[in-house]
Amino acid sequence: MEHYMDFIEINPKIMLGKPVIKGTRITVELILDKLAAGESMEQILESYPHINREQVKAAITFASHALKGEKSYPLSYAIAG
Repeated sequence: MEHYMDFIEINPKIMLGKPVIKGTRITVELILDKLAAGESMEQILESYPHINREQVKAAITFASHALKGEKSYPLSYAIAG
């Protein structure tokens, strides 16, 4: 998704500055937690009818890009974590 930041905002006055879907209080973290728990895209959209598929994809893309930064995760932490 090329323009994912068109759908994500970070504002210290909204959800303590966590990345959210623009115009909502739905965090990228919440979207990822729901996907990790096994919810489908359709289930998320049904639970939050005021967001759309493109916004959910933007949240996933944002998270992917955030993890491509300079921080590394030691293997021992990944196994034990």
